[in-house]
Amino acid sequence: MRYVRLALFVALLLAPAMAGAQPQPSPDEFIPISEVPPEEQIPAITLVASAYGLVWVAVLAYVWSLGRRLQAAEREIARLEGGRDR
Repeated sequence: MRYVRLALFVALLLAPAMAGAQPQPSPDEFIPISEVPPEEQIPAITLVASAYGLVWVAVLAYVWSLGRRLQAAEREIARLEGGRDR
C-alpha cells in the first residue's frame, strides 16, 4: 500500500511537467529565431546562470563543511596530545 501511495504521489508531481513536455508538431521548414514568438523561446541564460549558481553554492557549502570538520579534528588531536604529555 505504501508503494502505491508513493507511486501516486510521484505521478501527481510529474503530471504537470509531462503535460507541458508534449512535443509540438514540427514545421515543414526552418523558422529563424527572430520569427519565433517570445512565449515559445526558452530563456537559456537564466537557466544556465541558475545552474551554475546552484553548483557554486553547493561547492562552497561543502568546502565550508570540510573546514569546520578539519578544525574540530585538529582541536581533538591537540586535546589528545595535550593529555599524553602528562
